Amino acid sequence: MDKSKIYHFTGIKGSGMSALALVLHGEGYSVQGSDLENYFFTQKGLEDAGIKMFPFNAENIQEGQIVIAGNAFPDSHEELVAAREKGIEMIRYHKFLGELLKGYKSVAITGSHGKTSTTGLLAHVLSAMEPTSYLIGDGTGHGVEGSEYFVLEACEYKRHFMAYKPDYAIMTNIDFDHPDYYTDIDDVQSAFESFGRQVKKGIIACGDDARLHELDVTTPITYYGIAKSNDVVAENIEKDTEGSHFDVYIYGKFYGKFDIPTFGTHNILNALAIITFYYLNNFNPEELASNLKTFGGVKRRFSEKKIKEITVIDDYAHHPSEIRATLDAARQKYPTKKIVAVFQPHTFTRTIALLDEFAKALSLADDVYLCDIFASVREKSGNVSIEDLAALVEGGATVLKLENVSPLLVYKDAVIIFMGAGDVQKFEFAYEQLLSSTSPTQN
Repeated sequence: MDKSKIYHFTGIKGSGMSALALVLHGEGYSVQGSDLENYFFTQKGLEDAGIKMFPFNAENIQEGQIVIAGNAFPDSHEELVAAREKGIEMIRYHKFLGELLKGYKSVAITGSHGKTSTTGLLAHVLSAMEPTSYLIGDGTGHGVEGSEYFVLEACEYKRHFMAYKPDYAIMTNIDFDHPDYYTDIDDVQSAFESFGRQVKKGIIACGDDARLHELDVTTPITYYGIAKSNDVVAENIEKDTEGSHFDVYIYGKFYGKFDIPTFGTHNILNALAIITFYYLNNFNPEELASNLKTFGGVKRRFSEKKIKEITVIDDYAHHPSEIRATLDAARQKYPTKKIVAVFQPHTFTRTIALLDEFAKALSLADDVYLCDIFASVREKSGNVSIEDLAALVEGGATVLKLENVSPLLVYKDAVIIFMGAGDVQKFEFAYEQLLSSTSPTQN
């Protein structure tokens, strides 16, 4: 790492890229970046840190820089072409991060679902104990000069996590996703196994996930979960509207009682992963229990606000398993309220590959509204429509248009959950503005 250089991020508003930029900034490096001029939720943190951002332009690339390229952008991107023409060092995001990790005690959190929340939780509790740099997939990054630990979210897409060789890895689950890259679930399994063989000290894996029990690796594995066959087990679980409460036994011996202010079984499992890491490193369980109680969550994961009598929840859920987990959490916290799902599918390939599963998961809500499929940078169209999904939802679903979100005004004292990895927040903001402008008698 060279502090005489300026680190230029091409695609700085990407969730991983913005987080990495914040890490380097916090560690004392000169950072800038470029992206589309559209507003994206990650840019507030960059603006607050005073990091300069520019529209994409080949002229942004100058001598004295190291260019970090976002994985979403091809080598033909104008800035990357300019870097090659000018002989300026250019490195892809995941490879740069892999090199950065070598200077720390590192923990990589991966899985088809739940990695962002679990990364955020470990970053929270570990930072309270030791100087820790961390990178979370919600765009949050934090760098500490001289920090001993580095906690990062490791994405399996296109096997990008193969650039990392962490001391520990937490694996939350293995599920079929990213059908534009992976051929089937066995292909996904092979990727996690290849990554697992690179982990230096130990793998912490959810033993309630059947696929993780089949991992073919030589790295030692410690399994956590609710099933009593696991090494680390949650027992005497109690769920209420304040959170979840449980005892933890490790290899049959009582380890401690824990309370978490989050909801749903998946958040209990996330906490168990962190508890297992603490156990393996002989950290203080009482200190951990205290810090778990103060975790406020991560961005776009069950993020709540109250407008009049309506509870609005913003969530990144874009896979059937994640939709189920989000609805489960809502049922726990709001057992007497109507739960309304507003969902925007993300990518045509994922939608068509998981169409039936999406319909079944969404059917767990009381009412369902669907937004047009979000087309990604990688694909602009596909052989599936939002009406195809609406027809499969049990009880039916309403297709919602951005120019008219008024159908949502019929609800009173309800929970309305906006879910998706695209720009579903546009619908959320339109609804919030409309709701705020109406009188009590109108809604």
